[in-house]
Amino acid sequence: MAADDEEYSGFNDTRQKRIKVVAWVTIIALILVGGGATVFALLFG
Repeated sequence: MAADDEEYSGFNDTRQKRIKVVAWVTIIALILVGGGATVFALLFG
């Protein structure tokens, strides 16, 4: 098992980075969409 863990440790680091990037992109997208909806609501009330 230890040999397998050493083999996949690089993949795990890459996976963690990808998860963080996806999380941040999702958060930013939600803020932008929410902010955009607020602007439209104010403009077209």
